[in-house]
Amino acid sequence: MSGNSDPLTPRAKLAVTAGKAVAAASRAAGRGSGSVIGGRVALKLDPDLLARLAQNLDVVLVSATNGKTTTTRLIAEALRAAGPVVSNALGANMPAGITSALAGSSDARYGVIEVDEKYLAGVARDTDPKCIALLNLSRDQLDRAAETRMLAEHWREGLAGSKAVVVANADDPLVVWAASSSPNVIWVAAGQMWQEDAWSCPSCGGVMQRPGDDWFCGECGFRRPTPSWALSGDHVLDPHGSAWPIHLQLPGRANKANAASSAAVAAVFGVPPQVALERMYQVQAVAGRYDVVQFMQRDLRLLLAKNPAGWLETFSLIDPPPTPVILSVNARGADGTDTSWLWDVDYTRLTGHPIFVVGDRKLDLAVRLEVANQHFQVCENLDQAVQAAPPGRIEVIANYTAFQDLRRRVGN
Repeated sequence: MSGNSDPLTPRAKLAVTAGKAVAAASRAAGRGSGSVIGGRVALKLDPDLLARLAQNLDVVLVSATNGKTTTTRLIAEALRAAGPVVSNALGANMPAGITSALAGSSDARYGVIEVDEKYLAGVARDTDPKCIALLNLSRDQLDRAAETRMLAEHWREGLAGSKAVVVANADDPLVVWAASSSPNVIWVAAGQMWQEDAWSCPSCGGVMQRPGDDWFCGECGFRRPTPSWALSGDHVLDPHGSAWPIHLQLPGRANKANAASSAAVAAVFGVPPQVALERMYQVQAVAGRYDVVQFMQRDLRLLLAKNPAGWLETFSLIDPPPTPVILSVNARGADGTDTSWLWDVDYTRLTGHPIFVVGDRKLDLAVRLEVANQHFQVCENLDQAVQAAPPGRIEVIANYTAFQDLRRRVGN
């Protein structure tokens, strides 16, 4: 698909220029990266701009509730072995942010794009992707995204008949049901710790049976497909049965699963697993996630957890007790304003850790921890929590806007 002919009309060029100017003005005014406002202006001037910018790229779309920013980074690193890549690496994953990212590069061969779950079908229509990676679906932003099965249905309808190769997680029934409308699917056994959103069959509503790692519906016969790629401990198994070691600087099982899916995507573009996995080692932190920072003479590790599935994965990678843990929860627009999801998180996993609670909704979180019989201290802010924490490295777990607040405070 890539070629040197300029796909941009005079109108499109004007839109790109205007978008960049607005983004630069926004940055100069200290209002963030400016990518979203710049993209919005550009799309107003040329509504077809996203399609035009994607025209000369081999595009990969990555969508999921959890792990899409990290997986996008891993795929981008792997594909750089085959040519220049443009990507929305900072996580601006709706059409305006995606448009802005693609407008920033004229010489790329590949576009590796993270897409918000709600916008996947529309962005797929505009960008004609060669590959789409679907990792998981779980409850998140309850006031905005409605229920998970509805999202799965949007995916299923939006991907029906798509020419893209779909790389999908065989262990998530919602993802399997959504991907099954596509003619060309590569199944990856990436695992699924969080299963609370997949007890009923997405196809018929029957009860799912889950013997071992398998799953099936006893009523309609909908079942787990046979994967051709799999995560096995610290290795990725490819379709030929070869095992390739995963070496990551990113912690936790979830990131190994992200690496397995990324290796399957890279293979679609002819990058061998060994090369893809070696390149993924370059990724140290993703938009500040997993960074260890110095703050008030202490080491803080910053961890993002936006929803119950994310908190479950994050609890599995923190240092053992008595490592102090700071928890921060907000409920602003970007988080979803409904905090009832806190009741779906198993906070008994923090038993033995000294816990410190901050953030806009610290009292909601305090009530939840009280019910889970945890010992905790509510603090006014991060500084107070760090001062109160016993010695040693501190694990800091925060949801989306709380995480941005913390990064600003520690100068990261």
